[in-house]
Amino acid sequence: MLFAGPCVIESRNQLFETAQVLRDVAEAAGFTFVFKASFDKANRSSISAWRGPGIEAGLELLGDLRASLDIRTLCDIHEPTQAALAADVVDVLQIPAFLCRQTDLLLAAAATGKPVNLKKGQFMAPWQVGPAVEKLRSKGSSEILLTERGTTFGHGDLIVDFRGLSELRNTDCPCLFDASHSAQQPGIHGDRSGGKRRWTPILARAAAAAGFDGLYLEVHPDPDSALSDRDTQWPLSAVAPLLEHFKAPFDSCRDLPRLPY
Repeated sequence: MLFAGPCVIESRNQLFETAQVLRDVAEAAGFTFVFKASFDKANRSSISAWRGPGIEAGLELLGDLRASLDIRTLCDIHEPTQAALAADVVDVLQIPAFLCRQTDLLLAAAATGKPVNLKKGQFMAPWQVGPAVEKLRSKGSSEILLTERGTTFGHGDLIVDFRGLSELRNTDCPCLFDASHSAQQPGIHGDRSGGKRRWTPILARAAAAAGFDGLYLEVHPDPDSALSDRDTQWPLSAVAPLLEHFKAPFDSCRDLPRLPY
């Protein structure tokens, strides 16, 4: 599986260009593809940071994109009232990492009947995700994915403990690895987060070898000019080789028997 797209919607042209290239690259590499983009980034560091076009304009764009390119789509929701509105347009609802324990948000997402991608909070131990999954299931949610995106390490850094996958699998949910946010350094620039894009390939390769079911990736045609997460969005032109980088250990390990532990 590949869940990929820009951190936040910047323009119609950017959205459609990125989605079409990702769709074609994912198909060529044999990945099931879901396009992700946010209509609002409600947890930006600075009040002056670009948040996105907002829910009304953003969902209209995602609806047009889904129909025009015949692709599955995903977006974040930040408030319970957004769940039903987004569910009318996109295929998968995403719970942001900072909000992964917000009960009312989880219940509203589950009540739509749409698949939910739950991002593990960077403040949570892997075994603490189970209760959040049970909140979703309590409202009948049956298609739940979990996404690992690193764990807070001191001030302004994240680490990935790949042992956590064994705990995440106890939920019986498919597990994705966010190779973009795991390379992030939160708040390192004071008014915005930074990170090291060069870490993304080695993290993706390690995640594939560890046994993650798919890759989650933020992608931009020109990351250095991106309005959000410019240090860690992956270049659109480099997605194809990164997928091959991910597939190599994934293909060599996927047929191995799962050992009891």
